[in-house]
Amino acid sequence: MKSLFLFTFFIFTSTIISSQKINQEISIENQQPFLVGEINIEGLSSNSYKEWFQPNSASYSVSTTNLEQIKDKIAEHQILIFMGTWCGDSKREVPRFIKILESVDYPMENLKIVAVDKRRDFYKKSPQGEEWGLNIRRVPTFIFYKNGREINRIIETPVTTLEVDIVSIVLQQEYTPNYSKSLHYD
Repeated sequence: MKSLFLFTFFIFTSTIISSQKINQEISIENQQPFLVGEINIEGLSSNSYKEWFQPNSASYSVSTTNLEQIKDKIAEHQILIFMGTWCGDSKREVPRFIKILESVDYPMENLKIVAVDKRRDFYKKSPQGEEWGLNIRRVPTFIFYKNGREINRIIETPVTTLEVDIVSIVLQQEYTPNYSKSLHYD
């Protein structure tokens, strides 16, 4: 009986995991398609998304001066990005952020990117509800975790520069993100 239960549980769990699509695209008549849910860099580098992702990454010059301080420490962090492939700030900041991570050899398996919806009834929500309880009000939002706990976030745009803000967060220096007054942890 226990074996049957474990087998059933395994099949059920496998079905749920395999049904979660990466790079799920939504198309609305007379509008640009957009991604929702978990996405990856390959998704951002394909279709119409590459029209803004690749140029915004290529044209950005990473300031490595500050990053040397964290090169060995950033790998201890998990990063969760909430973005909208329809959002101008996300189109600008996410390619830059990813280029910075690549420049410090960040282990990309510790990065999760979630695209949120733009439709009125689903605004800034994802199909799997990853945003639930995280106060995602503006995108992009870059959330830094260490040992399973959030240590800080960059909201919409950096306070100084992405590089300086990342260093402050990773070194756990005093850092207050933009719009921090709107953060109400339930």
